[in-house]
Amino acid sequence: MAAPGGPRAGAPPPRAGLAGGGPGGGACGRGNPQPAPPPAPARVAMAPALLLVPAALAAFVLAFGTGVEFVRFTSLRPLLGGGPESGGPVARQGWVAALQDHSTLAALAWDLGLLLLFVGQHSLMATETVKAWTSRYFGVLQRSLYVACTALALQLVMRCWEPVPRGPVLWEARAEPWATWVPLLCFVLHVISWLLIFSILLVFDYAELMGLKQVYYHVLGLGEPLALKSPRALRLFSHLRHPVCVELLTVLWVVPTLGTDRLLLALLLTLYLGLAHGLDQQDLRYLRAQLQRKLHLLSQPQDGGAE
Repeated sequence: MAAPGGPRAGAPPPRAGLAGGGPGGGACGRGNPQPAPPPAPARVAMAPALLLVPAALAAFVLAFGTGVEFVRFTSLRPLLGGGPESGGPVARQGWVAALQDHSTLAALAWDLGLLLLFVGQHSLMATETVKAWTSRYFGVLQRSLYVACTALALQLVMRCWEPVPRGPVLWEARAEPWATWVPLLCFVLHVISWLLIFSILLVFDYAELMGLKQVYYHVLGLGEPLALKSPRALRLFSHLRHPVCVELLTVLWVVPTLGTDRLLLALLLTLYLGLAHGLDQQDLRYLRAQLQRKLHLLSQPQDGGAE
């Protein structure tokens, strides 16, 4: 194994000296600065392998916990309570009064700033320039870094969010029988939406979305997972920023009481999700073909082939 190390670092004469004998070759390598670097890349390659997996797992745990918190923030709190929503219709402000109330405007401005911070981080780190920079300095952890930063930005939004309990509402189900049936219908739709979201994320390769698959392939020397995708799949991924747009919109809008701060959250994220999509007929044909293929594989598993 000494011969491969010699040609990379030294000239042909030291290579002959290395082949002459074990101890003599070691002494020659110690005197010549050229053969010393070859062991370094091996150590550098092995050391990150011991650190990459914990780092990727830490980013995954942070993102998973943030996702659970996001379910509570967007679904459980407006549907089951937990926010100061018990003031009653008399406690509500009108739209004109809300626009003249400095406390209401300050809370909405704060919430808008939080949302813009999240949208800015989510979009900026997805640009090719930032992705190239993070890939240069963080290597295979580029996706894990993106996931961790997105989770931290979303945590900041949820923990610092300022509700507007006395602000005006776009709609509110308080009179019977709507006060009973509307929350129940919203709860069912939210459960269905979250089940669809989790299913779609699994279909879109959840491990790769969270950055785990990249590290796993790197440690095993399998290369980049995206390199194994077909050109049509890569084209779809470039056009489809968020694979669960419709389901997220259902969660954002289908609530028994759409207050002022919830309206701001739903409007801004709807605008962001709409601008992030650019599917065309070719993408839709690819999605239709993939759906038919997967249904065929489910009906005849023995005929399944590699992608």
